Amino acid sequence: MRTATPPSIASPPLARPGPALVDSLMTRDCLSCRAEDKLDHAAQLMWEGDCGFLPVVSADGVVTGVITDRDICMSAYTRGRGLKEIAVMDAMARVVRAVKPTDTLATAEGVMRASRVRRVPVVDDAGRLAGILSMNDLARAAAREERLSHPRLTVAEVTETLAAICEPRGGVLMAPAASAPMPALAGAP
Repeated sequence: MRTATPPSIASPPLARPGPALVDSLMTRDCLSCRAEDKLDHAAQLMWEGDCGFLPVVSADGVVTGVITDRDICMSAYTRGRGLKEIAVMDAMARVVRAVKPTDTLATAEGVMRASRVRRVPVVDDAGRLAGILSMNDLARAAAREERLSHPRLTVAEVTETLAAICEPRGGVLMAPAASAPMPALAGAP
């Protein structure tokens, strides 16, 4: 079983000159699964690969969906069935937000912000899986670049992307004012 090997924080800074490209940061040797696989297989791949996201690919490597560890948990919970009983196709997201290796990191961050996702598949012109770009990749790169006089990716940019991704879907959640009494929980004295 091969595992994904993302660039480390000790990797050299992004190549110069010009805009930083997805190709420079993406995890190339990434794991994937098939739509007909069972969720237990996808969960096993995630466990062994130390990841929480898998592209779902067809026999010819075209990305047809994505699945996360949360998708797996919620699918099993809402169906009341075991992971061996549910196919990946029944839990995966079918709308894929992907980028290309030649896209800039700014473009990839824009896709992540607009789609509110932490990871995106990287695909070639035929839609075949070429890698994965994650917020982790961006954060590690920003940490490396921070010490340079002209960083091509900044911690502030990555922070803004993460903040946009984490924005509550219904808008900003408001905490009760400090002077307002907390509502009682059902069944509490």
